[in-house]
Amino acid sequence: MIYIALFRGINVGGNNKVDMRKLKTTFDSLNFTNVATYINSGNILFEESLKGEEELTQMIEEAVRKDFQLKIKVIVINSEQLNSICRELPTTWVKNESMRTDVMFLREKYDRPEVLEKIQITPVDNVKYVPGAILWNVKGADYSHSGMMKLMGTELYRNMTIRNVNTVRRLHQIITDEYGR
Repeated sequence: MIYIALFRGINVGGNNKVDMRKLKTTFDSLNFTNVATYINSGNILFEESLKGEEELTQMIEEAVRKDFQLKIKVIVINSEQLNSICRELPTTWVKNESMRTDVMFLREKYDRPEVLEKIQITPVDNVKYVPGAILWNVKGADYSHSGMMKLMGTELYRNMTIRNVNTVRRLHQIITDEYGR
């Protein structure tokens, strides 16, 4: 099975610096195969045939604590989950100068439709729950009026990791092109 480990809060604003080559070495030491990194924000693709997402998450978080002395949260999803999320992403939702679209990957505790009741959604927001994630879209000019601004600092916020839609679509393309899935 192909997995993607999505790290929360590394290499952001000079904090929690993690060299991606060293992180790849950590994944290799866990006996994962076909390990690849994508951009510096902590996206690692790998293959593993015996373990599930929960066990992989625990293994990776412990290895990062050991190798980097950092307590970093990780969300591990499989390629089928990413495929489902990408199918649900409207093609018109993009990230550019006039629009912002983010995918908020959820830890298991919050991965349910009722999670939308925990966030403030304003009239400028387009928000959709899909298993594993919240899809959030807003026009760039309206971003300061978005409910997304009130999400930061909440318990829910601490239990997710966010990627812009361009990164998510690129990860999906890598899985399709390089892993043949």
